[in-house]
Amino acid sequence: MNNSTVNFVEQDDPDVWAAIAAEQVRQQDGLEMIASENFTSPAVMQAVGSVLTNKYAEGYPGHRYYGGCEFVDTVEELARQRAKQLFGAEHVNVQPHSGSQANSAVYLMAIQPGDTVLAFDLAHGGHLTHGMKLNSSGILYRFVHYGVRRDNNLLDFDQIAALAREHKPKLIVAGASAYPREIPHDTFAEIARDVGAKLMVDMAHYAGLVAAGIHNNPLLVADFVTSTTHKTLRGPRGGIAMCRAENAKALDRAVFPGTQGGPLMHVIAGKAVAFGEALQPDFKEYAQKVVDNARTLAAALACGGVKLVSGGTDNHLMLVDVTPLGIGGKLAEEVLDRCGITCNKNMIPFDERKPMDPSGIRLGTPALTTRGMGSDEMQRIANWILRVLKSADDTALVAATKSEVAELAEQFPVPAAKLERQAGTRAGTLQTVAR
Repeated sequence: MNNSTVNFVEQDDPDVWAAIAAEQVRQQDGLEMIASENFTSPAVMQAVGSVLTNKYAEGYPGHRYYGGCEFVDTVEELARQRAKQLFGAEHVNVQPHSGSQANSAVYLMAIQPGDTVLAFDLAHGGHLTHGMKLNSSGILYRFVHYGVRRDNNLLDFDQIAALAREHKPKLIVAGASAYPREIPHDTFAEIARDVGAKLMVDMAHYAGLVAAGIHNNPLLVADFVTSTTHKTLRGPRGGIAMCRAENAKALDRAVFPGTQGGPLMHVIAGKAVAFGEALQPDFKEYAQKVVDNARTLAAALACGGVKLVSGGTDNHLMLVDVTPLGIGGKLAEEVLDRCGITCNKNMIPFDERKPMDPSGIRLGTPALTTRGMGSDEMQRIANWILRVLKSADDTALVAATKSEVAELAEQFPVPAAKLERQAGTRAGTLQTVAR
């Protein structure tokens, strides 16, 4: 590892460095509340920025198509073994570049083009790769979608079972990107068994909660489990796919050469580090704080006059219907962004508004919790969100809130700031370049 304090990006490409520096300031000065984002540890960042980015390693440990892979073999095997221990998996493939590619690999091995798949509706909280018509999943396979109940916004298992009996899918997909409750994987498994379908669980959003033992583990009942390695798992941006031992060879073939070529060994190194961190006792404490913070934030928002989809949360996120305040999700996202609070507009179940200006916003607590924030901070943040959304056109209030947000953020440095201090980078340089 090069411990030099020379900033080569700043020296060789000041335009790129200016954008990086500005982004670092944005992350430090604001509150990241996008539910799918988090901050990695300095160790993960160093692994991803290591010399492993130079190495091509098509194939798998012990069976590569290039020479010189003895050390990257060690890294990949560490990642695989740690993930197996973390999730209790019989087989793990750590090569998928993303959660989307992990899903594509499972589809490739488990079903044929044109086969029927039953999955969660994107408009109710599902994911793009669960059969959205413009995504490759929706183009190649016949997806039928289930949703939530209108009365309580919880998964409608009567509908799911009825659709499964009617359409006889080859594969059922569980998991979500915007569902605030714990998913009962065993119920999905029962439905899949009843109709002779395979079960795939996409636990990308809540994998960290599964790793910590806070949510039930889909590896116990599912044929295939996919995930990203960031979000609640707090690793680098990437994917992972897991299955039972009898499907190991087919899954590996589906990842490489089925859906991608050379793996990103520097990212796999980051995954190995992150899995090692998630095996430590303090990760369970972190994951529990993520859920506790989400519940505190959700309760405070509900008391302030907004509606929460399903009435609350069991995990790291919440869907907030902002229309009782007389605004839509697009304006809510924009106003909060001007305050230094980053979130995303989001459709709510049975939304009557358009996708680009839906009724809701999605808020998450993983990144705030990584920074060390707790119940008191969640209460303050809820108050800021409510007051600016109730007075969205009050520019003075927005400016005052932005100042208060920055003051709070300064008390809780992001992990990247610790890495910069270790490397000897002057904070003043970042501030000057970015601003």
